[in-house]
Amino acid sequence: MNFPKHYLLALALSGPLLAHAAEPASCDLVRLADVGWTDLITTNAVTRLLLNELGYRSQVKRLSVPETFKALHDNELDVFLDTWLPSSEKDIRPYLDDGSVELLAVNLEGAKYTLAVNQAAHAAGLEDFRDIARFRQQLGGKIYGIEPGNSGNQLIQQMIDKNIFDLGGFELVESSESAMILHVKRTDHLNKWAVFLGWEPHPMNNQLNMRYLTGGDDYFGPNLGGATVYTTVRKGFATQCPNLGRLFRNMRFSLQMENDLMEAILNQNTTPRREAKAWLKAHPQVRAQWLEGVTRRDGSVADLPSDSKKTP
Repeated sequence: MNFPKHYLLALALSGPLLAHAAEPASCDLVRLADVGWTDLITTNAVTRLLLNELGYRSQVKRLSVPETFKALHDNELDVFLDTWLPSSEKDIRPYLDDGSVELLAVNLEGAKYTLAVNQAAHAAGLEDFRDIARFRQQLGGKIYGIEPGNSGNQLIQQMIDKNIFDLGGFELVESSESAMILHVKRTDHLNKWAVFLGWEPHPMNNQLNMRYLTGGDDYFGPNLGGATVYTTVRKGFATQCPNLGRLFRNMRFSLQMENDLMEAILNQNTTPRREAKAWLKAHPQVRAQWLEGVTRRDGSVADLPSDSKKTP
């Protein structure tokens, strides 16, 4: 059957050309948050490599967690890859309620986040949140957190302020992830005790002889602060930039991936970008899954490594 030329043209335009239309110029730059956590440094590094390969530009802004959600609300940021729930519930809830921030996808499951102690303290009987107060002297009356404004710090301060678990009078020591871990290492070396924020994925689980405390379910959640990590975006991001929306919905990480990358970055003379590049090259099947249905920004087909379709 012979079809009119105008019909064939319309049919062609309704197919792959429209399905792979270039994204608008407003999607060219992807603004990511960095709150100083090593796991986020690694996932940001992997993400930025993929964005660059797909023809996008990226920018990282260093902010606290509360500042990150405010920046998403104010359209000053596009994506945050490290929303831990339920621990970040208080910080993010107002923005979820007003619709200015959206939970786009789960990117990590099986994480944990709660208070932990070094082995010396655990062996002496500090096993539960209710045990902390009776070992006040051995702990120097201090609980070690990370950067100011962090949701975990806020939960600790809340327990202190309300004298939960008889923690009134304890001091929350705020510093940074690296400073906190260094303190615990020094404590171990001196055969002293420490109670501190602990989480997984993180190399601290291999570097420190640590134990997570039970009994904190009402504050950090059940299963030792069992957490789900979400990719969070500003309102309308995935609709305005559907190709990016698909990419970020596809990107799911694993505890093993993040532990391996963090271990390499923290313990070797390397850079996050170099390690991320090596990891992507070594895991073509994962890269292919992340790029399923995703094009370059100009609408052309995204390149895949030749071995990406092999069965793992």
